Amino acid sequence: MRLLLSRIAVAFVFCFVLCCIVAPAQEKPEQRHITVTGEAEINVVPDEVVFDLTISTLNKDLRAAKTQTDERLKGLIALTKRYGVAPEDVQTDYIKLEPRYRGNDETRLFVGYSVRKDLVFTLRDVTKAEGLLSDITEAGVTRINGIRFRTSQLRKYRDQARALAIKAAQEKAIALTAAIGQKIGRAYSIEEEVPNRGYASQNAMSNTIEFADGDTAASEGTLALGRIKINARVTVRFELE
Repeated sequence: MRLLLSRIAVAFVFCFVLCCIVAPAQEKPEQRHITVTGEAEINVVPDEVVFDLTISTLNKDLRAAKTQTDERLKGLIALTKRYGVAPEDVQTDYIKLEPRYRGNDETRLFVGYSVRKDLVFTLRDVTKAEGLLSDITEAGVTRINGIRFRTSQLRKYRDQARALAIKAAQEKAIALTAAIGQKIGRAYSIEEEVPNRGYASQNAMSNTIEFADGDTAASEGTLALGRIKINARVTVRFELE
């Protein structure tokens, strides 16, 4: 009997202590807060142009096809040097060799071997972009995969855009709370929406242009540099006073 009473007393004390621990957690009021999103955009004049080009040839003789592609590529690299593009800013980005056929599987006719090489390079003097584009069309380029404008000071401008986005979030929170007669306290959470890739926030002209042999008229015109946009977006949580 005495043992039973002791066990009951121990169980009672355990339950009492457990209730003392759980009760404060349950009674703790939810923190009052406001969550806002701030956005900002900076327009920047680009100071770099990235060219993505393709050279390809077709010949029934594999060695001849490769030689022709290599010769055109050498000429294109020499052209980049004349425009002041540094060797470290030039890269062979893609190489492909494949046989080409015409017709279906039963009656297909061998056309030749296609040898393709892509060249990507960065021009850091944007004033030369128009002239370089014109000369590219006469250098045996088969295809312009893209022309992208960007800034070499992305970090600087992204920091500026982020600061403006945070300021916008704060101003929005002040305006919203003022409308209901309240004020914001300190910020206790800040989250930034990170772009998917390094230059995802920069607008780029990325047109695809193909040229037939000897046809350069399609590229005539003015290359407008315009401006690129650096964006920032943040989510901030403020306490409510």
